[in-house]
Amino acid sequence: MPDEHACTASPQPRVIAHRGASGHRPEHSRAAYDLAVTLGADAIEPDLVVSRDGVLVLRHENEISGTTDIASRPEFRDRRTTKRVDGQRVTGWFTEDLTWEELRTLRVRERLPALRPASAAYDGSGGILRFEDLLALLDAAPRPVGLVAEVKHATFFAEQGLPLDELVDAVLGEAGWRSDPRLTFESFEKQVLLDLRARGTGGRSVYLMERRGAAADERARHGSAAPTYAAERTDAGLAGLASRFDGISVDLSTLMAGVDSVAVGDDREVRSGVVERAHAAGLTVFTWTLRAENRFLPAPLRRDGDLAAHGDWARWFTSVMRTGVDGVFADQPDLALAARSMLP
Repeated sequence: MPDEHACTASPQPRVIAHRGASGHRPEHSRAAYDLAVTLGADAIEPDLVVSRDGVLVLRHENEISGTTDIASRPEFRDRRTTKRVDGQRVTGWFTEDLTWEELRTLRVRERLPALRPASAAYDGSGGILRFEDLLALLDAAPRPVGLVAEVKHATFFAEQGLPLDELVDAVLGEAGWRSDPRLTFESFEKQVLLDLRARGTGGRSVYLMERRGAAADERARHGSAAPTYAAERTDAGLAGLASRFDGISVDLSTLMAGVDSVAVGDDREVRSGVVERAHAAGLTVFTWTLRAENRFLPAPLRRDGDLAAHGDWARWFTSVMRTGVDGVFADQPDLALAARSMLP
């Protein structure tokens, strides 16, 4: 496994199973996590949200109608509501409106059934997991597997009286993971990462950055004057981030800006400005998300006309890795590992 603290080009970037092996099994399910370990992923990425009674649960969003069977459950019909989460109006069912005892009765399902019917065949085969359930799964794994935990909607949850830094730290302490070297945290909000560090919680801190817009905690604090993600990716912005965090994580379009997708995959150099500048500032760089389906590939690399079919993923994955990025998030970690093995 490569050195996570190196800030030079990484010929062998870490492969992080995005929500488990979510290209093969419903995301954040036990089956997805187990498969990611079996396939050889270097690390697993869960998303942390919270129940009404303060239990950290593993879902991509706090609105769960797209990844569970809650919409078909008559006993929860009255919980459907509309909220504004991080500035976005969202309608559905939310984890913070249900207790853990209620959430544990739900069954998980594939978020993209039209694109991933093989994964959808596992709908209903598992339930929602807690953070501690995943920690126990990793402790029982036959080899060391890292954890890159994304802390979601921290400002929103704090306003609901659910402080994620406190809850995360408590679970890690109870599970014996508080100083575990396998641990990395990431968030689209800086403050929760700083709060975890202030508590003495171990692990590396990675700041997630959208291509556009500004972080929810910065908008809450500064309104329209909040610094944008783009401004934070300037040389001065990266230098400031390097004084507080170990790395950044950017979307593929930001990473590959200016790279000709037709030319990728051959022997020509693949250079990413954000990787080079972030490394120069002393930051590691991660990117999200590698997916093999045509739907998610650059148009010149799609094959067969079916959006659900796999296109020329090898050409795309290897090109992304050749930027010198330190880690990649992948829905199909087996394919990302295969691509990594093709690197010189």
